Order: sequence, then structure tokens, then C-alpha cells
Amino acid sequence: MLEKQINLTWLRTFEAAARHLNFTETAAELGLTQAAVSLHIRSLEERLGNRLFHRRARHLSLTEIGQAYVTTVRHSLSDISLATASLFGTATSRMITLKAPISTSALWLAPRLPKFKEAHPDIDLRLVSNIWTDATGFDDVDVELRVGRGDWTDSPSEKLSDDCIVPICSIGSEGRVSQQEDLLKGPLIRILGQESDWVRYFTAHDLGMPANVAEYFVDTMTAAIELAAAGGGYAVVMQRLVNMANATHPRVAVAGGPVPIPNGHYLMRPRSKRSKRPEVLLFENWLYEAFAEDSADNGQP
Repeated sequence: MLEKQINLTWLRTFEAAARHLNFTETAAELGLTQAAVSLHIRSLEERLGNRLFHRRARHLSLTEIGQAYVTTVRHSLSDISLATASLFGTATSRMITLKAPISTSALWLAPRLPKFKEAHPDIDLRLVSNIWTDATGFDDVDVELRVGRGDWTDSPSEKLSDDCIVPICSIGSEGRVSQQEDLLKGPLIRILGQESDWVRYFTAHDLGMPANVAEYFVDTMTAAIELAAAGGGYAVVMQRLVNMANATHPRVAVAGGPVPIPNGHYLMRPRSKRSKRPEVLLFENWLYEAFAEDSADNGQP
């Protein structure tokens, strides 16, 4: 048991360093010297009796216990800041602007936002959607979600989820699929920008893409789900989006098992050295928890 309280300044430095994974950028955000940042982190590690970071030449990463600890620290710091703002007022806006892919916004995020709003009625949310993942600039966006492989060059990112795809069709049509070869008959619904998902699904079952099969092309997973629900054919869609689409009332049937994909949901990290507003940190923590809970419910890593 720790006999003394942990220095709050050390914790703030640790939280910022965990975001930047760079002591120089952490120092710039907090208005400290790099030596002071290093001292804070070293003092905290000595106090806890555990290393929080792996330090390698030109590379800084969190240890496993550091990753576990930073979530609690962020949540606690957000609670302190929010309590202070609630009691003593704040000059900053309580509006959070969130940007996310349209299918994630409509099928996964929007149904969950009322719970966040109920828990935090003083925080307003502005949700903007995009079809194609692109550079944002972060000038007007507080939180951005993207779906991809995390290889964007315009900004750092942090992975929130691993994802799988499942084949879907209209309710009642799943009886026609007794084996995966039956999907080859089509029609196949393909999503622009993710056309390779069908190749990946068939390859996982040692099948090749069919020739001369009827196809539709749509620009979002939302459209693919609606087209499949209307009997337009088969689509492969992220499992978490299918589960959410069916949560209130069944809209589509799952016609096969899941196949992992390299794409996942990522939280983008702005390069700005400014400290994030407490309500933004709180919302990001809520996103971590929501994705973790959803993955656990669906038996995903």
C-alpha cells in the first residue's frame, strides 16, 4: 500500500506524456523543460515502484502497467477538471465537435450518445460525418474517429478496436446459405473503398471471387445494410455495425461466421500542443470504454 499521496503534478505530466509519447512535446504543452518532465516521470515511477514507459533511442512507449494506469489517471483528471468547472465556472465552450465515418456515426455512435448525454447533461455534442476518410486539420473538430489501418500521415492515431466482417442478407434468405460456396451465387453488394473485403472473406474460406456474378456498388456500409435488408443480395459488413443495426429490431440476417480484417477504429491525435479541455478528455475516455465493452460483448479482442 502506498503510504503517501501521489503528486498531482506528476500525474498530469504522465497523462500528457502518454498522449504525446515524446517528452519534448509534453514539455511544450505543459510549459516545462524536458528535464522537468523526465524528473516528474522518474519520480512517479520510483514512487509507484514500476516503470511506466519503455525508453529506447528516439522511441517512447507505455509499458503494460503504464497503459492500464493511464486510463484511470485520465478519467480522474477529467473528473477533477469537470468538478472545478461545474463549481467555479469556465470561460471555455462546453460543446464537443465529433467527426466520424457516416456508417459508424449512424449505426454505432449515434445510438450510444444519449447515454453519454444523460450522464453529462451539461456537455453539448455536435456530430459531423464523412463518407471518405480524409485529413481534418482539427481546427473545428475536438474528437475524430477514423476507420482504417492507422497508417495516416497527417496525424498520429491510437487504435480503439479490432474488427471483423460478416456476410449479411435479408431476413429469411440466410436459409439459402448452407455453406459459404452458396454466397458465390450473389448478387454481391460491394462497398466503394472496401471492395477487397469480399476477396478477403472468400480467401479465408479457400474460395476465389466468382466470375460474372451480379453486383451492386454502394458508398457506405449503411447503404450496404439497407440494400441487403431489402433483398438486394449479400454484403460483408463490420460485425459491430451489424449487431448495432439489429439491436432495436432485426433488419438483416448473418449468413456466415466472422473473418478478421486489418481495418479498425482509430482515435486521431492532433499535433497541437494545447491541453485538451476536460470535457474532451472525458468523452475520449468514454469512447475507450464503449469500444472495449462492445468488443467484450461480441467476443472480439
